[in-house]
This record gives sequence, C-alpha cells and structure tokens, in this order.
Amino acid sequence: MAESPRPAAGPPAGASAGAWEQLLAGRVDPAAEPELVERYGPLVAHRGPLVIAQLGQSLDGFIASRTGHAEYVTGPEDREHLHRLRALVDAVLVGVGTVAADDCRLTVRAVPGPHPTRVVLDPSARAPAGSAVLTDGAAPTVWVVGSGAPVPARLAPHVDVLRVPAPPHRLNPHDVLTALARRGLGRVLVEGGGRTVSGFLEAGALHRLYLTTAPMLIGDGVPGIRFRGAEHLAGALRAPARRFPLGDDLCTELTFRA
Repeated sequence: MAESPRPAAGPPAGASAGAWEQLLAGRVDPAAEPELVERYGPLVAHRGPLVIAQLGQSLDGFIASRTGHAEYVTGPEDREHLHRLRALVDAVLVGVGTVAADDCRLTVRAVPGPHPTRVVLDPSARAPAGSAVLTDGAAPTVWVVGSGAPVPARLAPHVDVLRVPAPPHRLNPHDVLTALARRGLGRVLVEGGGRTVSGFLEAGALHRLYLTTAPMLIGDGVPGIRFRGAEHLAGALRAPARRFPLGDDLCTELTFRA
C-alpha cells in the first residue's frame, strides 16, 4: 500500500507553533523554548537512521501487575512525552503481545503532530483480527510476520504485510530495521512491551532509551527491561545519561550511540 505524505508536526503542549516548526527544522534558538529544545532537540537534529525506545515502569521494574493490568503505571506527563516521541519518528514499533494485551492505537493524540506508521512484530501472525491497528485505518500499519506465517487473504487497505525470516519464531531486530529502512522508515520508536524493548537493547540496536520510573512498588508483575547481563558489575551496560522529571515520575535518557 502506498503511504500518503506525512503532515508537518504541530507543537507539543506548551510550545509555540513557530518554535516547534523551527525545532523540527533544526534552527530553533535555545533561548526561545529551552526545555523543549534541551529534551527533544537532539532527536530533531539527528541525521540518518535513528532508533529510540521508551518504557514506563515501577521502581521495582514492572510494567504491569501479574494479571497484566497496566492502566496506568506512569502519569499523564509521561504519556504526553511518549506522544511527543511518536510525533518525531517515521514509525512506532510494538510486539504482538502489546497489541493483544492493550489493543493500542499507537497514534498521536496527547499533543499535535503526525501519526507515525505503526509496526507490529508478530512472527507467527497471531495478532487479533479485530485489533485497532489492523482495523481502524487511522494510520498505515506494517504487519511484520515470519516467512511462512499464515495471514488472512483480505486485510484492510491501510495494512501492509512485511515478511522477515524468523527462526525460531523470533524476529531479529537488525533484520526488521533494515526492512523498514528500505521502506523509508528510518526513524523508529520501539515502544513495547518490555520483552520487545529488551530485545532491541540486547541486540545493540538502540541509539537512545527513555526509561521512566514511577514512585510505585508493584511487587510482582510483568517485567520491564530484562536481558542476559554480565556476571560481574564491571561488565554492566552503562551509557551517558540525562534525567528530567515528568510530574511525579522520573525519566532517564540513556544514549548508547550518537
């Protein structure tokens, strides 16, 4: 399916339209909107492929309760931040588990801005047929499935099937990103869930990770960031970090590569 041109992004809440347009063009005066420029300016100024991830979790590292209830771990300021990130990328990517659990729309609603293309990683093609991303037509959807996975013969016009080899039933992050880049989707936000974000992190595919922690202890639930770590702390994954408050939550931005 041919994608329609993406409209120009509008300003996030609290930012003037002129400043946001200049920010998108990489020409904003840092004195005009300092908080906006400091937080999102590096993303706008970045040239070439860009892969970022965002995840909200409790202080003890869970993104949902043990029953899967996740509404809401973090507050409205973090959700606004997430929508700002969506407005600055070509594609927003989630695993099929997130689609099945949350029936997410993955559109920009909390702030003005364009809807990114929605990408669903689903090696076995098990996404619910009635899920919003496959039915609502609000934005283009790329359904990434394994080479031999069966998909329905008739899909909504906004859904495009992308087949990527997936042995054994797991899609390689770099293969997925390469396939998306061929479609002009070089700026990607990996949004969830925890397993998907962790997979891209462990594969070394992320430029940046935004990890928002809420002042909440869940105790037992669906884990957030998890990957096979080093045996000794000397080998722990470290990266330059910035932190900024989002209401009662705290967002840590880790930069793995420029």
